[in-house]
Amino acid sequence: MSDMITVTLPDGSIREHPAGATVAQVAEGIGPGLAQAALAGKIDGAAVDLSTPIEHDAQVAILTYRDPEGTEIYRHSTAHLMAMAIKRLWPEAKLAIGPAIEDGFYYDIDMPTRLSEEELPQIEAEMKALIKAKVPARREILDRATARAFFDQRGESYKVEMIDDLPDEVETVSIYHHGDDFADMCRGPHMPHFGAVKSFKLLSVAGAYWRGDENRQMLQRIYGISFPDKKLLAEHIKMLEEAKRRDHRILGKQLDLFSFHEEGPGFPFFHAKGMIIYNELMNYCREELRKRNYQEIRTPLILNEDLWHRSGHWDHYRENMYFTKIDDRDFAVKPMNCPGCLMYYKSNLHSYRELPLRVAEFGQVHRHEKSGCLHGLFRVRTFTQDDAHHFCMPEQLEAEIRGCIEFVFAVYKTCGFENIHVELSTRPEKSIGDDAVWELATDALKNSLDAKGIDYQLNPGDGAFYGPKIDFHILDCLKRSWQCATIQVDFSMPERFDLTYVAPDQSRQRPVMIHRAIFGSVERFLGIMTEHFAGGFPMWLSPTQVTVIPVHEDLSEYAAAVAERLKTEGVRVHLDDRNEKLGARLRDAETQKVPMMLVVGEKEKNAGAVNVRRHKMGQVGTLPVDEVVAQILEEIKERRIVQ
Repeated sequence: MSDMITVTLPDGSIREHPAGATVAQVAEGIGPGLAQAALAGKIDGAAVDLSTPIEHDAQVAILTYRDPEGTEIYRHSTAHLMAMAIKRLWPEAKLAIGPAIEDGFYYDIDMPTRLSEEELPQIEAEMKALIKAKVPARREILDRATARAFFDQRGESYKVEMIDDLPDEVETVSIYHHGDDFADMCRGPHMPHFGAVKSFKLLSVAGAYWRGDENRQMLQRIYGISFPDKKLLAEHIKMLEEAKRRDHRILGKQLDLFSFHEEGPGFPFFHAKGMIIYNELMNYCREELRKRNYQEIRTPLILNEDLWHRSGHWDHYRENMYFTKIDDRDFAVKPMNCPGCLMYYKSNLHSYRELPLRVAEFGQVHRHEKSGCLHGLFRVRTFTQDDAHHFCMPEQLEAEIRGCIEFVFAVYKTCGFENIHVELSTRPEKSIGDDAVWELATDALKNSLDAKGIDYQLNPGDGAFYGPKIDFHILDCLKRSWQCATIQVDFSMPERFDLTYVAPDQSRQRPVMIHRAIFGSVERFLGIMTEHFAGGFPMWLSPTQVTVIPVHEDLSEYAAAVAERLKTEGVRVHLDDRNEKLGARLRDAETQKVPMMLVVGEKEKNAGAVNVRRHKMGQVGTLPVDEVVAQILEEIKERRIVQ
């Protein structure tokens, strides 16, 4: 019997090692550079610590920070580092959870001392001491009862509760020890020691209810970020500062676009200027709908409970819904528009000649979000979905999907987003419908993407409960990713609602249904655009498109005539003839991010001209009024983005 094992690497190359060789030793065998960068590994697809021995022939991968899983391990290990530092400084602190997140990591901690950002440098100093000491990590597997007793003895009540809530079939618990005085319940893997953390920064402190339940204990959530070198950290800090400057909640108040009030937590109040942007987005979308032969409908906000049982939302989405009673019958406030559109389809008999039938609805929906999850326009309790549902014959399905894909890319380009990441999400564990139908739907989405030559990432198990989907992620100017548009194929809902059409042979056939949204949530999309443009919207969207400013009072009449000319052409224009210095009025227009300022003095009046200035660009030059008006109208008509 051989004492050697065969290790197959991701590139297909094969290496031999003694049985029991660790993942770290495999990395060393590949090269010192990889060994130094290694954070963890994978054996036959399962993520493991570098110290894990390989006992049999296996496929092995080495994870570094460059790998998404490696990045998560790096950040989660830093969360453990922070938790250990806090426990050393405040031994009475009780640990809750500390995951890696997209932008770093956090740890929720229960402690009697109320932390502020002033304490963060103290925690960072303790973390640096642990890094310098290269405190090692060691994994231990305990049976469930022993693990519970271990954390109970240490007073870690949140860990005890998590163990108690594990499914009955879970018999063991994984614990990571860091040094002799810190342990945490964690599935791992982790970096071999804290010395591998090269650069980090603690960012903020916030409150967070235990398990997101406002009736439970308020914990302190400490956020941080970590990177393998200082340059990456500096770039990230710079990006965070820019993101703070672009925060749509601050800009929304500064530009008088929207507000939130305790009388309606999570329910946005759109102001007059915000409604201009909102309606311009709707107008643009409706223009595109007409070009593509959509019908627009409107369905009720409240529908009876039986409908939501039939659609499957009752079983799969009930915890996110609001309920009421009417005449002693149970009703639900709609969280989605789909069932209403299905009822619209059922209201008439349809022929194959009508298909594909494209039905759009800008429907207001309500979803219960826990208060700790609310975040400006990004996470609200009511929003408008720019939904559409396509009803088609099976042979029309792929052409309809391709049309939806083209629609998504066209809208995003107009709105200033051209860097788009696409994901294909397949059947989740909790779903409805049979395997054959899911395979047909998934193949249709895949074939449509392939036909358009679009690269995509496969996202197994993340589809909707009724069908697979394509999700579109837009990257903003700060390279942040936002999932907005979706295209979902649904064979199940037409079956559940008994939808039919009359085929050429007069038989009744079942249509296929496509769920499609481009903005997703109009409110959220508006928030994304606000941050993407830092409040400086393109002229076609801007609440005030042009400000006319006379140099002094004697020129007010000429300035008013210029403003009236623009107003007559449908331009949203503001005449600023206040008795203020020219510089102050220009600064006000810049602060309000007006795309264009037209300054008029004696020279401009005598020439029938204006002096043109652009937001952030400064002075453009002096041009005849007719020429400027023509340029403005063309820019608005073409929905041009001028940066």
